[in-house]
Amino acid sequence: MQRQAYVPGLTALAAALALGLTGCSSGAGAGVDAVDSKAGPASDPAPPGRYRTLFEPCGSVPQATLKGLLPGAAQLPDEEREQAYRGTAVVTYDTDRRVGCNWKADTADASHRLRLDIERVVSYDPAVSDDDRAQEVFSGKQVAADLPAPQQTPQSPPATQTPGTPGTGTGTTAPASPAAPTGSATTPIPTGPATTGLEPRVLDGLGQVAFLDDVLSSGGPDGRHRTVSVVFRTSNVIVTVEYVEQTSGSAEPPDSRELQEKARNLARLLAERLEE
Repeated sequence: MQRQAYVPGLTALAAALALGLTGCSSGAGAGVDAVDSKAGPASDPAPPGRYRTLFEPCGSVPQATLKGLLPGAAQLPDEEREQAYRGTAVVTYDTDRRVGCNWKADTADASHRLRLDIERVVSYDPAVSDDDRAQEVFSGKQVAADLPAPQQTPQSPPATQTPGTPGTGTGTTAPASPAAPTGSATTPIPTGPATTGLEPRVLDGLGQVAFLDDVLSSGGPDGRHRTVSVVFRTSNVIVTVEYVEQTSGSAEPPDSRELQEKARNLARLLAERLEE
């Protein structure tokens, strides 16, 4: 049998080609690793909010509290009174995101309405936390309430000094303006309207942030309608308590102090419920 001739040159050429391909593959891999190392670590997403679910709203207000908020319910027949205290749940698409309840009771001279709204805010931006998004929603509600902006105390301008050694006090303070002559006429400083402490305002000690709104309007030809709203935020949950009283006929307008006190007491009770 005839043997095939052995060609050393061809064998050497094939080995050289194989070595070159291996070197190219290694170089390509090193380049990818170098690019990945320069990209840096991925940023962590913003933390989620504290709350993932919401409590049932209609059962969150004790009956003893409802008796004070709905005085007309005591005059109703037993079945109607129980229904008034039970409240009516607000229909929502997702009870883990938003829930609410309404109560009402009427008397001959006045009617009372109570509305409770609880919203769990979720941020869909991974760079924005649920708490930060909830604060944005809360701020929008506060602006919509047309609350007065906080007053800033103007600062006195600093005293001017002539050039000197810094920090040694060798500069000369500019002379003060001459005082007005004794007995000269002065212009009275105008003052704003007297406040009662019951105006719409920011509240302290309720949730993380809170405010109160109070609106008195006409409720008909002979009636007055007052709505007190207390809104507060705890983490990513915003709670709104709205308490309404409407008088009829010659009855006195709803008392602002009484309605505000009742609404704030209920808001504090709900804030404690969130801490459980």
